[in-house]
Amino acid sequence: MNFALSNLLYTVGLLLGMLFLLEVGRRMGLRRMAMDSEGARAGVGAVEGAVFALLGLLIAFSFSGASSRFDARRQQIVNEANDIGSAYLLVDVLPAERQPALREKFRQYLDSRLEAYRRMPDFAAAKAEMERSKALQNEIWTQAVTASRDSGYQPVAMLILPAISKMMNITTERNMALQTHPPAVIFVMLDGLILVASLLAGYGMAGGKSRNWMYIVAFAMILAFTFYVIRDLEFPRLPGLVGLNDFDNVLVDLRKSMH
Repeated sequence: MNFALSNLLYTVGLLLGMLFLLEVGRRMGLRRMAMDSEGARAGVGAVEGAVFALLGLLIAFSFSGASSRFDARRQQIVNEANDIGSAYLLVDVLPAERQPALREKFRQYLDSRLEAYRRMPDFAAAKAEMERSKALQNEIWTQAVTASRDSGYQPVAMLILPAISKMMNITTERNMALQTHPPAVIFVMLDGLILVASLLAGYGMAGGKSRNWMYIVAFAMILAFTFYVIRDLEFPRLPGLVGLNDFDNVLVDLRKSMH
């Protein structure tokens, strides 16, 4: 099952759970009011305030964190394009006879980097392509070191080797960024608080003579959709409403410029 479908099903399950608990809470409230109309709401306001405040805080931090990580991953794509482009241009300082082979390795390397992310969410295939990228990095480094020695001019190595090293380092940053997510317990807490808040909200709605379906459905759908977007932002390389594939165009454009 792909991520988009599983995320949708998870969100629908959360939505149904919220609607169920809203109704359960309402019935509990009605039963309590029938038994003790004056004391039915005693202390409930303080509990509701604490739970909804904590829920709001957790949603704010989760959304802000997911959005920040998404922006960081997007910036890393631009940084990688700049690093590869700079290293590619510096091939000009190497001996002319060494340049064609090294430029071809750069083209192969960029093709491999693009292919690795195109293969997601097939993580096994993506990992295999990333290993190929790493092998191409080593070949580029070896050829650049050899060409620098052949030039007989020490500053050549000081120019191109740091640029290639920087190009290699950004791949580690991007790989780590793919694996950087909040602990699973954060999502568990968020789910739990949403469900508890639904129960309390339903209890608070017991004062009305009939169900206010507009409030019930709006409350459930807004929280469920917010949760969906947070998960989508956390995993932008997987199919969903939010993605990074369009931002890979900066690397595609770089590849087109490599003649």
